Amino acid sequence: MNSYRNNNNIKVGLFFVGLILIIGLLGYSNAIVNHLRNDNRDIVKLYSEIIAKTVNEDSDTNLNFVFDEIIKKVQFPIIYSDVKNVPIYSRNISGIESPDQLKKPMEAMDRQNDPIPISYHYQRSGQSIPLGFLHYGDSDLIRKLQWLPYLEISVVAMFIFIGFMGFNSIRNSEKHNIWVGMARETAHQLGTPVSALMGWVDRIKRHPEESSHVVQEMESDLERLNQIGTRFSKMGSQTVLNSISLKELVNRQTRYLKKRMPSLGKEIELTVRSSEETFIEGNEILLGWAIENLIRNGIDSIKGEKGTVEILIYSDDNNGIIQLKDNGSGIRKKDWKNIFRPGFSTKERGWGLGLSLVNRIIGEIHRGEIKVIQSEMGKGTTFEICLKKSV
Repeated sequence: MNSYRNNNNIKVGLFFVGLILIIGLLGYSNAIVNHLRNDNRDIVKLYSEIIAKTVNEDSDTNLNFVFDEIIKKVQFPIIYSDVKNVPIYSRNISGIESPDQLKKPMEAMDRQNDPIPISYHYQRSGQSIPLGFLHYGDSDLIRKLQWLPYLEISVVAMFIFIGFMGFNSIRNSEKHNIWVGMARETAHQLGTPVSALMGWVDRIKRHPEESSHVVQEMESDLERLNQIGTRFSKMGSQTVLNSISLKELVNRQTRYLKKRMPSLGKEIELTVRSSEETFIEGNEILLGWAIENLIRNGIDSIKGEKGTVEILIYSDDNNGIIQLKDNGSGIRKKDWKNIFRPGFSTKERGWGLGLSLVNRIIGEIHRGEIKVIQSEMGKGTTFEICLKKSV
């Protein structure tokens, strides 16, 4: 339930972050547009002052120079009209053949920006005589900047949509692989004790006199079935760590597998060497599962009918260490880390869940480390597990 709430909180948080980014982008873009519009208005005011000073001269040379040379260089549309708003002159407006056609563009400009009045001031009397107006519109740059945020938002939204669809597809594929992988892992875990029980039942039928011995082995397999159920239940719950003997833990797994090795269809020499007794902080059930999976992985990597799996147990100042070496098919150097990812497998029929479970048990639950320290194609692989010593 908490995970669903957390997911909803994350989604709401991302929505508000996206909303803030969009508002910020629009606000920043509008600020730039307003700044450019103010610059254009200052330029038009300057032109109006120049026109007002030159319009009272006897010669029209300076006035023509203002319209033909100065105003000609502006980058935005501009219209000069008389005091009655009758268009007289224009620049940067295409498709206009006569001044009469300037009326509509001029009205559109006035909706964007207030026209700048042109007045001549008599210095002696202080009176002002209106001469006309300069109407101006937004430049191409301003129009592009106005649309730029919406274009950016559309592109980002498109990428988010594509990314979301891709993420959903990957997540659904991972879910499928995990479900199938868990089913396969469950069958893999149940396979050894179930096949052993079937073998013991057949043994009792053929040799009733051995029933007392066989019943003990059957109890061991039934205990293993119960342990398998406990393993899966502990993966999603709070794990309690206790001080356990690393040597005894490994020996318990190997003793069980050695007796049932014939059911695997291979003749495997499984050996354990330990220099000293080492106690680590761990959960016996989950660590046993991880070690068993690692041993089985080593056995599965052996292509022939015969092979060896060697386990070495030792310690340093802070950690108990397990090294597991097999003479199987080996792992390519580039895949040394990939093998611990869910869904990745070097086996033709593998689902890539066994080693990912081992990695989670060692890394996430026990705060330890598992890694490949040596591997050569066709010659075998050596895994190393480091677990913190108990105090």
